[in-house]
Amino acid sequence: VWQMLPVNPIGPGDSPYQCPSAFAGSSLMVALQPLVDRGWLAAEAIAKPPRFDKARVDYASVIPWRWQRLREAAAGFLAHGNAEDQQAFERWQRRERGWLAEWTLFAALKDEHGGQPWWNWEPELVRRDSAALAQAKKRLAKQRAEHAFVQWCFDEQMAALRAYANERGVLLMGDMPIFVAHDSADVWARPDLYQMDTQHRLTAVAGVPPDNYTPDGQRWGNPLYRWDRMADEGFAWWVARVKRAFAHADILRIDHFRGFAGYW
Repeated sequence: VWQMLPVNPIGPGDSPYQCPSAFAGSSLMVALQPLVDRGWLAAEAIAKPPRFDKARVDYASVIPWRWQRLREAAAGFLAHGNAEDQQAFERWQRRERGWLAEWTLFAALKDEHGGQPWWNWEPELVRRDSAALAQAKKRLAKQRAEHAFVQWCFDEQMAALRAYANERGVLLMGDMPIFVAHDSADVWARPDLYQMDTQHRLTAVAGVPPDNYTPDGQRWGNPLYRWDRMADEGFAWWVARVKRAFAHADILRIDHFRGFAGYW
């Protein structure tokens, strides 16, 4: 069994435990060489990468460089990807539309706003005015397509990795944080499912009480769920999230707090 850390995008502090999406995969994990091999990215684009530190990750340097390569690959694929791959991409988008539409719009808007949290966007976007959302979808169609392409590549590569491992008798154990970040597509899309006031400020946050390791306890800052409202919907969000997690793993570990985790 190979146990992994969460494969979601990183959030504040470069941590996947403050993930901006409970459903999306990390773009940092998308290997670039396969994109070259498939003719979507020029070999020269990755031939001479910057001299990144081999022992520690400088996210502030790595992320912009990698995203430029991913954008180039997306442009190459969307312009001249073969019909079979284009059809596979379309089928995947239809299958994952339940979370993908919100994630690509959130990610594109966050890029457009220079990384600002969603509650600092224009009021009409914060309150998800239908006309404002429609305009944003049209304005950011190219950027949304890029984010969708990256997610498709992530899923394709994770599926290949899992198949490779399973063929050799290795199971993948995924790690799913029980909480999401306040600044996430999940909270922006459904603020009613979290403990917030009318100004979208958190009224309660996640953490742990004092113990032998941290005498003062820990304040994680993640929003807490409105379990009553989730129950009214048959916990549909959780069902979808667990199903999505099992697309990448054979066994699932749900992190609750230090010293406790559930295994599925």
